[in-house]
Amino acid sequence: MLTGSTVSSLQGAPRSTHDIDVVVELSWRDFHALLEEFAPPRYDLNEAAAQSAMRAPSGSAMFNAIDNDTGFKIDFWLLLEDAFDLSRFSRRRPVDWQGTTIIVSSPEDSILQKLRWSALGGGSERQRDDVRRMLQVQSSTLDLQYLGRWSHRLGVAADLDRLMSGIGEG
Repeated sequence: MLTGSTVSSLQGAPRSTHDIDVVVELSWRDFHALLEEFAPPRYDLNEAAAQSAMRAPSGSAMFNAIDNDTGFKIDFWLLLEDAFDLSRFSRRRPVDWQGTTIIVSSPEDSILQKLRWSALGGGSERQRDDVRRMLQVQSSTLDLQYLGRWSHRLGVAADLDRLMSGIGEG
């Protein structure tokens, strides 16, 4: 499932980014197939770092690949066994993007994950700007009960309320 700034650009307002965030559910068998797909010379993927991420206990295990033709980075985030990660992965959806079907996180989950990342210190203002734009664009279709429930569980309800109250302003 695609997530991060690429998806928030689709669900809000476009902005430049130099990576793609992908949440993956990987078995060891799938892992080896992924390594073959992202093999040199086209990609630079540190296999030892990827194996370390696969062995990591639950947390934020990730690894990346660099496209040597473009310099673009793909961050692979392993699906975690926590309730929110499982919920957002189960709610992923297909969308058409330039004639190709891609699987993305729901707008609600994109918002919540951006707020979660911001609370952890991951580019706070940029994440909040992404959320602000998604709230403006998606306001009429958002599942507010879902947002409210998960924002409280994730400890980001105050940030969400503050951003939602500013939607009509500028």
